[in-house]
Amino acid sequence: MKKIIASFVVTGLLLTNPIVSNAALGDQTLKRGMTHTEVKQLQEVLKNKGYFTNQKTTTYFGTATEGAVKKFQKSKGLKADGIVGANTYKVLGVTNQPAKVAQVKSSELVKVAKKQLNVRYVWGGTTPKGFDCSGFLTYVFEKSADVKLPRTVSGIYNKGVKVSKPQVGDVVFFETYKSGASHAGIYVGNNQFIHSSSSNGVSISSLDNSYWSKRYIGAKRI
Repeated sequence: MKKIIASFVVTGLLLTNPIVSNAALGDQTLKRGMTHTEVKQLQEVLKNKGYFTNQKTTTYFGTATEGAVKKFQKSKGLKADGIVGANTYKVLGVTNQPAKVAQVKSSELVKVAKKQLNVRYVWGGTTPKGFDCSGFLTYVFEKSADVKLPRTVSGIYNKGVKVSKPQVGDVVFFETYKSGASHAGIYVGNNQFIHSSSSNGVSISSLDNSYWSKRYIGAKRI
């Protein structure tokens, strides 16, 4: 299988990195040989606890990560197999539970979102004077559910709990101008979502639209 390579220009230098998905730690079982954003998060947790001693963290689950996991598991009386599953996550203190917005009526979330229809797109905007995509989400969730979301789409993606099929009020994510989650909206039912797009401002689009369907990477419950 050929490795897919993404190129990024940073301060004038061309860097190449394997594309890895952006996700929240605890979404899936991790083990040696995997390359995933969650591995880097795992290494950071283990490093804070004194088990992962490498200076730099990476997205690759190699021998150093496996050794740190086994050392942690052994110290906590777990089966020291180097595989990070539900029991190891639990002892690490990693939980992946829906936040309190799950208790709020999704209809209220959608109601607040739809009140912003036709508000123009403004890069960095977080108010009804103008929204960017993440600014729109942070505004709606705070106003309707008193939930403070991270300011970036990737941060919101990391906070959410993955769902196989979106329900009204869930956040749907897309990979647009960069690798990983870079655009998002709120699912309103009937395969539609409301979002702030750079071309139309706050508007409702369909997941069946050819542009969005090709870039859709999943839904999460906040």
